Parts: sequence; structure tokens; C-alpha cells
Amino acid sequence: MSIQEDGISPRDYQRLCALVYDQAGISLGTQRRTMLEVRIKRRLKELELHSYGDYCDYLFGHHGQRDEIVHLIDVVTTNKTDFFREPRHFDFLVNKAIPELAVVQGNARPFLVWSAGCSTGEEPYTLAMVMSEYAETHPRFGFRILATDISTTVLKRAATGVYSRAVVEPVPPEMKRKYLMRSREPGADRVRIVPELRRQIEFRRVNFMEDDFGVEERFDVILCRNVIIYFDRATQASVLGRLCDHLRPGGYLLVGHAEALHDMELPLSPVAPATYRKLRERR
Repeated sequence: MSIQEDGISPRDYQRLCALVYDQAGISLGTQRRTMLEVRIKRRLKELELHSYGDYCDYLFGHHGQRDEIVHLIDVVTTNKTDFFREPRHFDFLVNKAIPELAVVQGNARPFLVWSAGCSTGEEPYTLAMVMSEYAETHPRFGFRILATDISTTVLKRAATGVYSRAVVEPVPPEMKRKYLMRSREPGADRVRIVPELRRQIEFRRVNFMEDDFGVEERFDVILCRNVIIYFDRATQASVLGRLCDHLRPGGYLLVGHAEALHDMELPLSPVAPATYRKLRERR
């Protein structure tokens, strides 16, 4: 099937930008048109459409609004993550947050952590590794991890727990031996997270544009790192405020080091770089 080489028209680009902003809060701006064309081109082939105009006609039609919007969000989201990314956060978690909060709750329930914007799973699996290490010396400590993303594509990959050896290179050698399984195929370049860790994580699709995110739990720690940089300031404040509603008083919110929370009316106090503690419930 041949695809016409004409790009997305200015009108259709504006319509797509408005739809992406409305559905996912992501502001594409005026500079992302080429990127969008490259990524949507894959959908044209899958849907057997001949042009970007055909795609927009389908997307904004009845069936497209119902069936295609999830795929559109998948192609516009950027999913870059690593194991043990920004490692000081994990040091803070096991040296400060967990010992402090676990004492307060008295191990009466699992320690709950939300990896909000988990991409292909490197962050929640890192969390599971460091918390499993903590649990070895604190037998009464239990934990659960909610890992969410708006992209169904990356969630499916994350749930498998399968990675190349290059991707798991940042994992410390001792943890590799304990938490990664080698493929039985000779010469295979793949490893898989052990079942014990995979069972500690629930992967779930969450759209930050939904009023309560469809999440009922309250968490001891929320990681929302390198996510809000894709939102405008008003959307950032709205999303962070609702994340605070899901954080227990005294709990911690960890964001990306390039993400600034100043001048936002949030019930948070900075305690370390890109690390905030919830002081109270929102008014």
C-alpha cells in the first residue's frame, strides 16, 4: 500500500494538537509537526490508510473517537527511562522515607508506592529491587507498587519484565544475580525480572486528565518523574494537586530534577532535591 507523501495540513495539525491536549494534557506546540507525521505514518500502514487526511477523517469520525484515541496518545508520548535513574531518590527512599514511615504505620499494612508515568517498567522494577533489599533485613516490612502510564503499548512491555542486557546494565551486579533471570536460549540477549518482583507490581493505565485518575488508593510515596514537563503550567498544577490528594499526610512526592514546583499552591515542603513532603490535606 502506498502512502501519499503530503504532510499533515495546518488545519489537521491544529485539530490533532487540540485533541491531544484535551485528552492527555500534552502540549505539542508548533514545532512537533514533523515528529507527529513520522509517528502517525506507522498507524497509516496499520490502518491501511493512504494519507494523513484520511487518518484525520477516521480519527474524528465516530469509530475513531472510540477506537483510535488510545493509539494516538501512544504515538505522541515519549517514553525514556532507565533502571536506577536519578539514584539519589532510591537512596532517600530506603534510608529516610521507608524507615520513617514504616515506623509510623507499624507495619500494619503494605508500604504503598505509586510509579506515576512508569513507561516500560524500569522505575517500578527498580523500586521493587531496593524495597526487597530493605525487606531482607526488616522481615515485617511488606510493600506493593502501582505502576501507571497513559500508553497501553509501554504498559504491555513493562508487564512482561523482559529487557535486553544493555538496558539492565545500571542494575548493581548483586541485584542482577538475585532479581534477573537469563534466557534459556543460547546466545540470547534477554533477561527477565524474577516472578517474586513482578507479583509486587500492578500495571494499570491512568490518564492524568481524569478527575480522580481512577485511582482509589492513598500512597506513602509517589514518584512522578519527568512527566509534568510535557504539560503547560496550569495542567502541571492541577495534576500535582490531585496527586497530593492520593498521598498520605507525611508522605513523599518525588519529581524529576528538571521539574520546578515553585509558585504552585501545593501542600508540600521541599526536603531534598526534587523531593517534597506532604504537610497537610489540600484546602
